Amino acid sequence: MDNFGGEPSENAASSLLAQKSMLERRFQNILDQITPFAPHRWVGTIVLLVLFMVRVIYAEGWYIICYALGIYYLNLFLAFLTPKFDPSVELDAQANEMEEGPALPVKNDEEFKPFIRRLPEFKFWYAVTKATVISLFCTLFRIFDIPVYWPILLVYFIILFGLTMRRQISHMIKYRYIPFDLGKKNYNSRRRV
Repeated sequence: MDNFGGEPSENAASSLLAQKSMLERRFQNILDQITPFAPHRWVGTIVLLVLFMVRVIYAEGWYIICYALGIYYLNLFLAFLTPKFDPSVELDAQANEMEEGPALPVKNDEEFKPFIRRLPEFKFWYAVTKATVISLFCTLFRIFDIPVYWPILLVYFIILFGLTMRRQISHMIKYRYIPFDLGKKNYNSRRRV
């Protein structure tokens, strides 16, 4: 009797795990296929964001969801702009080594370090899209419509954005890195003789 009662639950559990695994593989396959199409991905995300904003503006609610989404976007954007290996930490480590005394060189390639982001573009896009979909889903329920005075949230967000970006830009200037690829530099090689 115990074996008969135990088999259907094991079969059901393994069937659910197989279905979950199959759905995860399909989803990953879709992500792999759209990876090279960055402009199209971002256009789709902007369409979702516009849909969310239209929903918030016309329903006149869910301002706290909009504020939380903006803060999350700011956090992701800062991770996107920040290098994976922070130069300020590296310079502090070099200063500590200098205080301890001379040491033998560890690296011989001090010439070029490419800019590697802490948050790659695809993960940035994926997190922004996922957050937008979740926020859009939250606007379907009145429980998430917390009454707030939205101009205060807007002013606070603008101040927070300004201060954070000023700090980030000064960090970029101080350590001389540019987080964007401005294309290949063209040098004029023609010389007049």
